[in-house]
Amino acid sequence: MALTIPRPKRGGEGQWGLGYREPLNAAEQMKRDDNPLYVKDRILEYSDQWRRGEIADVENIFVADLRSRFRWYGLYTQRPEEDGYFMWRIRIPGGILSSEQTRVIGKISQEFGHDVADVTDRQNIQLHWIRLPDVREIWERLESVGLQTTEACGDTPRNILGCPLAGVDADEIIDGTDLIYQCNERIVGDPEFSNLPRKYKMSLTGCRHHCAVHEANDVGFVGNQLDDGSVGYDVWVGGGLSSTPRFGERLGVFVKPEQVVDTYVGITSVFRDYGYRRSRNKARLKFLMADWGPELFRQVLQEKYLGYELPDGPQAKPSSEVHRDHTGVGRQRDGQNYVGFALRNGRISGTELCKLADLADEEGQGRLRTTTQQKMVLLDVPDERLAATMDKLESIGFPVFSSAFRTGMMACTGIEFCKLSIVETKARAEWLYAELENRLPDFDEPIRINVNGCPNSCARYQLADIGFMGVLVTEKINGNGEVDKLEGFNVHIGGHLGEPHAFGRKIKGLRLRADELPSFAERLLRVYGAQRNGHSRFGEWVSTLDDKRVNALAQEAAKGLERVGPKPISTEEIRPDDRRDEERERFREKLGAVR
Repeated sequence: MALTIPRPKRGGEGQWGLGYREPLNAAEQMKRDDNPLYVKDRILEYSDQWRRGEIADVENIFVADLRSRFRWYGLYTQRPEEDGYFMWRIRIPGGILSSEQTRVIGKISQEFGHDVADVTDRQNIQLHWIRLPDVREIWERLESVGLQTTEACGDTPRNILGCPLAGVDADEIIDGTDLIYQCNERIVGDPEFSNLPRKYKMSLTGCRHHCAVHEANDVGFVGNQLDDGSVGYDVWVGGGLSSTPRFGERLGVFVKPEQVVDTYVGITSVFRDYGYRRSRNKARLKFLMADWGPELFRQVLQEKYLGYELPDGPQAKPSSEVHRDHTGVGRQRDGQNYVGFALRNGRISGTELCKLADLADEEGQGRLRTTTQQKMVLLDVPDERLAATMDKLESIGFPVFSSAFRTGMMACTGIEFCKLSIVETKARAEWLYAELENRLPDFDEPIRINVNGCPNSCARYQLADIGFMGVLVTEKINGNGEVDKLEGFNVHIGGHLGEPHAFGRKIKGLRLRADELPSFAERLLRVYGAQRNGHSRFGEWVSTLDDKRVNALAQEAAKGLERVGPKPISTEEIRPDDRRDEERERFREKLGAVR
């Protein structure tokens, strides 16, 4: 069949491959003016100028660099922007860390970042409170142990997700570690791929539990074993969340390990050349896949970029796992043990990172991993040291066998640091799982409750059993019609992966105040316990209910809720000019986040 690429209306949607490079939106103009990959030298110069006293605040930095190009190296201004602090994201392919790397990150957090760090659901580690004058030294320390921040953000290939047990899991289909490194080395930092239409996310795993969430990535390589015993990858394309969630679709191919890098580069090239650039709201790969479908996408990939046909292949066997995060204790292929543990919704301190690095050296072989669910894993613990290792982890604050609520909860960065967030998330989520532990001490089924600060779904609220998405709720102050706007949440119920997968269903007309979350979740989980009818998972139970029933259950659970814990923060209390160090500390105290 001859290759015919459709030409969309409205001037080709800015698709380079069809010859359309005009008109440009502001982001595309910024990238045309100067490839953001070349901003590193200017970042270092800004750092040196600040240190020499030649500039004193972010107003002296070229705005297109500050607000846009800095992101190509993982740097974002954080709240409050005018104070000149940055969030800095460290790229960690596959979540693979040595104890030396972990210790370096921990010490940087201690010395330069107020002893705060976050493990993200893309297996990165984010630092906060970074000052521009310190950037050169921090960069030198990171690079000295093989860490980089290149293209940790921006319209680029983001950190490649992988299984934290790659190469050690006794039951994995194929070890994808080398391929993750090869894909990362081939494409990251290459000007040929540093100007994509939007962000671009990849996962690659040979894990039978599909822990790298391929369904929600732009491209996902999933380990697959054929009946003849040969192993390779099933390929999914076009997944993504945010305000228009979409599951990826199979290309229907079986990619051999030696074809993975070429296939990844080819798919990235298709996105670069045919992705929609006219509107930022339609620039993700999922929109192109929705219009083209997997058959045309595969044809373009093979004929224009690979030069050969990929063999047909069956779908990889779906996983029934809910969490996919490898918490608890498990056996490695070499007879040693791995130990996975939950953080506080991804939050960790630099001091704790240093303690974990020491523990990895003392009890293992200096190997640590981050997971796609904001958790961490310590590898290579011998049987005779297992009990002591678990005790030490608990003494640090990370019990290996934590409650279902702590194990299954995630939260995005939130309004504390993120300029897009509407509500506080990290402290709220920590308070939420503590409340549920007290209210439902015997609940031991896997349950995923995700807390997100805005529609962008950095904590994947649409894939949670119960997903909370931050909004503002209006509440009357008095009888004179005066109102206040407080932190609140929309509710999504029943999201899950595997087969069949489903996004959580948004409950129409329901917005909870932030201090109503534990009462609502408790009621809903008690209904599940009473009506589960033999279903072993919350998502399975919800999938048996139609939309009308799900809405009715949620609305009933929301009636007359008890309001407990810290009152939601008012918009009057979170103005940027009120968010200095002293105010921030009082803010966190108000949320019960001081431990």
